[in-house]
Parts: sequence; structure tokens; C-alpha cells
Amino acid sequence: MSEICKVCGLPKELCVCEKIAREGKEVKITTEKRRYGKIVTVISGLDSSVDVGELAKELKRCCACGGTIKKDTIELQGEHKEKAKQKLEEMGFDVEVE
Repeated sequence: MSEICKVCGLPKELCVCEKIAREGKEVKITTEKRRYGKIVTVISGLDSSVDVGELAKELKRCCACGGTIKKDTIELQGEHKEKAKQKLEEMGFDVEVE
């Protein structure tokens, strides 16, 4: 027997919670300059119902870089605004690049 989603009550295979969360608010992509001149791409504004760990894993694979998760933000090592924007839009997110 399959697991049931605690939010919508549907089986995990049919769960629509994450799709609804993607349509909500905009995801912001910015870059920051850190110590020693390193550039970090920061993806923020993610809803708590989105699986941030799986999303980060997919973005790191797409951009061929390292990264981390801090609270509800994803940090990718390097300048990856365009690649991240393209991948997030393919996944159904509304994206704003700053």
C-alpha cells in the first residue's frame, strides 16, 4: 500500500501539493560576492511544501556545480542565473532574476 500525503490526503503518486506550491509566489534568483571574490547564486522565495533538497540536487546536477541548502534557500557555487532560471521554468516555477 502506498503512502498518503498528509496535506492533501491523496496517495503520494497522485499528490498535487508540490505543483500547487510551484504556481504560488515567485522564486528570486540573485548573486552575491563572498569572501575571496567568490560568486554564489542564491535561489530564494521557495514555499515550504516544495522538496528543497530534491530541487537543490536537480539544480546542482543541471549547473554542474556544488551547493548547499540554508533554511528555504538554495546556494549554488558560481554564476548560474541563466541555467537556474531555465531549469526552474521547465519545472513550472515563476522566476524573477535580479
